[in-house]
Amino acid sequence: MSNSSLALTRRKLLAGAAGLALTTPMLNRAWAAEPTQINMLAWYGHAEPDIVAEFEAANNVKFVPKYYAGGDNMLALIAQSPPGTYDLILSDAEFVQQLNAAGYIEEMDASLYPFDEFFPEYQNFPGHWTGDQLWSVMVRFGLLGVSYNSDVLSRAEAMSYNAFWNPKLTGKVGHFDWHLPNLGQMALLLGNRNPSPFDISQDAWDAVQEKTLSLKPQVGGYFDYGGTFSGLKNGEMLAMAGIGDWITGVLQKDGAPVASVIPEEGGIQFTESYSIGKGTSKHDIVNKFIQYMLSPEGQVKTIQMAAYPGLSPTKSGWKAIQAANPAEAERSGLIEGHDQSPVKLLKEGRIFFRDIPRQQNLEDWNDFWSEYKTA
Repeated sequence: MSNSSLALTRRKLLAGAAGLALTTPMLNRAWAAEPTQINMLAWYGHAEPDIVAEFEAANNVKFVPKYYAGGDNMLALIAQSPPGTYDLILSDAEFVQQLNAAGYIEEMDASLYPFDEFFPEYQNFPGHWTGDQLWSVMVRFGLLGVSYNSDVLSRAEAMSYNAFWNPKLTGKVGHFDWHLPNLGQMALLLGNRNPSPFDISQDAWDAVQEKTLSLKPQVGGYFDYGGTFSGLKNGEMLAMAGIGDWITGVLQKDGAPVASVIPEEGGIQFTESYSIGKGTSKHDIVNKFIQYMLSPEGQVKTIQMAAYPGLSPTKSGWKAIQAANPAEAERSGLIEGHDQSPVKLLKEGRIFFRDIPRQQNLEDWNDFWSEYKTA
């Protein structure tokens, strides 16, 4: 064979190889199954890559989130959506029974989840069960108290909700714009602990409204999720009512001089839980994801969620974060016997589960909140 023939053959082989290299990925994409889409309704952050990317890659799924802020907004979004719109619903625990009563969620198989790993205080969580029927599974929680600028207030000054009336904060107190956590804190300030700051008489409710209105001269604004972050970060607000470490924990990592404490009057626990959307056809993969999030690996992810940190209800989650990030375990009190351990605070009667009003209508609290903002 002549040199020219060899050169021609070599060119054909190289051209063929290049063509194969270009077309093979296309062939692979053609044969690969499209990812299963999981429609999730949740607070911001729960379907972001730091939480779901590894699960998506391992299981050929794609989460498509619809984010909300506040249980009232969540209920409104579901009510406006056709049945079966959401495969997975992350709900604040106090709204689970409303989701159930409205027929928006399905009964869950308790045997699929590691309840033996849960601390006893979280195993039979209020509102998640009706008798032996399970409707939602706690995946994380957090504590709400006094959040403040540590350059302006000392920890001792912040150890009471009365800090919000401190003259140093005039015009610089912000509210996270949701009535339940704010009015719950006001109820605690006025001593409504038994049975709960959300189970109060009409006289007590009148007193809560009066006390809340007295804070108005201190208030500099009412903020959504993003505004709460920026207000504290840039010093526009020097204290924030209705929140806790779920906001200040992120800001602390960025170097902002902010902190949160559970004051002497007590704190409020928010609880985030997964339910299965009514009418979904994706039970197996949704259950697999919930199991993943309750595994030690999943709990480490949710504790350190980039959007806002949380606390783990499982013993295995505490052990996993202690090993993966000892500093975060210490900071958030996820060590048994720690002074700020959420289980210890709960046992001491200093933590109250956030709830919907028991002796008033939810609309009563919401209506007052609207009036307060425009007063």
